Amino acid sequence: MASILSRYILRETVGTWLAVTAVLLVILLTNQLAGVLERAAEGGFPRSVVLTLVGLGLLQNASLVLPVALMLGVMLSFGRLYHDSEMTAAIACGAEPRRLFRPIMGLAVLVALIVGWIALVTAPSANSRVQLLRSSAAQAGEFAPLTPGRFRNFGGRDTVLYAAATGEDGSLERVFLKRTRGDRYEIALAARARHEVSADGALHTLTLYDGERFEGIPGSAEFRRVRFAENVIPVRIPPLTPSRRSVESVPSAALWSSSDPEWRAELHYRLALPVMVFVLTWLAVPMSKLRPRQGRYARVWIAIVVCFVYLSMVSTGRVWLAKGTVPGVFGLWWVHAGIAGGVWALLRAPETWAQWRSRRTERAPT
Repeated sequence: MASILSRYILRETVGTWLAVTAVLLVILLTNQLAGVLERAAEGGFPRSVVLTLVGLGLLQNASLVLPVALMLGVMLSFGRLYHDSEMTAAIACGAEPRRLFRPIMGLAVLVALIVGWIALVTAPSANSRVQLLRSSAAQAGEFAPLTPGRFRNFGGRDTVLYAAATGEDGSLERVFLKRTRGDRYEIALAARARHEVSADGALHTLTLYDGERFEGIPGSAEFRRVRFAENVIPVRIPPLTPSRRSVESVPSAALWSSSDPEWRAELHYRLALPVMVFVLTWLAVPMSKLRPRQGRYARVWIAIVVCFVYLSMVSTGRVWLAKGTVPGVFGLWWVHAGIAGGVWALLRAPETWAQWRSRRTERAPT
């Protein structure tokens, strides 16, 4: 009987966990897709890398989604069993609660292995690739063709160009251009212009026709106004320099052998994520127990608060470790112990209070 009941509970929990995971991933996907598309629309990087960046972003955050989804999945599935009195009936028929919880902990072990692999191996590689894609995409954005009706930056944002339309020969019409040289501004208005790019893409040549240029320092009364029939403006694109490697992209093996506080803090953070799976699953089982006539979703909000506080404390602990506020020997284990002990004490508080009052009543003189 126990085996049949355990398989039934495991099937209910796995189904709910997968459904919650899918919902959380869709929410995360929508949020990331909106941000990436906004950057792509601004010309920050080509549209060809949008799906790649979104997929890598999901992979980076999967280690945070899976523990939270498992806790919510356990609470929802056990909440339904308690609400429909199935758990009460199983216990009344002789099923031991500890044996019923074993398949859930087995599932937690599987999820912890997945989260550990993502946090320690996959996520750093994905983060490194995201940085590389963003750097190369930003450089590629400098070489993209001009689009009428939109502002365009060149040369590290020192030059801004706007064209209202394009002619049949490919020239730009009704052009606005702004350049900055230190604290000096140059603003040019032209009836038309041509945009040419050198073979290596490092030099953009903007040739303005039939316009005027204003030069001066903002706030100063000194400025110059020049009318021109043709004005050639070369804009050199700065070379692509490798960005500073973030600690999130460093392989876990390198973190393990390092004594740098920031790197050690990152290692403890990665190790904390699979541990969170066990802590949240262990807390979800007693938290899902409902009182008679209590709704099956009555305690879900408590799980959301616990997850929020837990993730916030882990992130704060990582910062404290990097700054040396917390000794490195403690790692983030104090966070796990604090969350587990605190929530367990709150769950046991009503029962402890009732026992204390009962003993006090028995000892009171009649």
